[in-house]
Amino acid sequence: MAASVTVTGSVKTDYGIDAPEMLKSLTIRGGVFAAFGLLIWFMNRATMPRNAAALLVVLAGIGIVHFAIAGVMLWSSRVGKLAMRDRLLDALALKGDEKLLDVGCGRGLLLIGAAKRLTTGRGTGIDIWSEEHLSANSADAVRVNAKAEGVADRIRVEDADARKLPYGNESFDVVMSSLVVHNLDGREEREQAITEMARVLKPGGRIAVFDIVFSGEYAKILQELGLVEVGLSTYSFLWCVPGRLLTARKK
Repeated sequence: MAASVTVTGSVKTDYGIDAPEMLKSLTIRGGVFAAFGLLIWFMNRATMPRNAAALLVVLAGIGIVHFAIAGVMLWSSRVGKLAMRDRLLDALALKGDEKLLDVGCGRGLLLIGAAKRLTTGRGTGIDIWSEEHLSANSADAVRVNAKAEGVADRIRVEDADARKLPYGNESFDVVMSSLVVHNLDGREEREQAITEMARVLKPGGRIAVFDIVFSGEYAKILQELGLVEVGLSTYSFLWCVPGRLLTARKK
């Protein structure tokens, strides 16, 4: 079974925990519910054993649900998203000579995975490095991971906003993104980001976006922009929310 933390030589790669504050909150709430249930049962086990037991079952059950969701989220961050990355890269069918862009690259999961499939091609990753959405998110983390994976010479990392990419029209053969666009505020900003991805894509170039909730919306935007072969995968439920992979090609 894969994991998002591996060791290459003396350097450890770590692609981070997604939504770390939410994971922390779920774990704490699960513990509070379970502890409160035990406390009520302990205080009332002699005088009201049935009621105390019933409350224990309910409160402990709520706590277990919180723990279960937290567990799925942790598994998704450590294992599930690596499998998702491989499906996305397989869908792109890279030849190895592409110039590619990873929009919202985080700690480099997609960017480094793609770089390992490149020969003469090169990858660029951009982000605004929010630690709210990914633990210890930084450009330096990408560089450390890239060095550990042996692809530091095939990538570059830049500060940039998905809504205003600092590149000319038709600059990249491949544009990809994962779990980024849904974090933007409102449909207008999400549309702006998807439009920017299409703008910097070369004719014949391919785009792949994995995201939760709004993937169907992105597909309609790309169709309206004239992209073809627009396809959506079946749903997956990493992080306990529905997500789909969107792929398309620019004419």
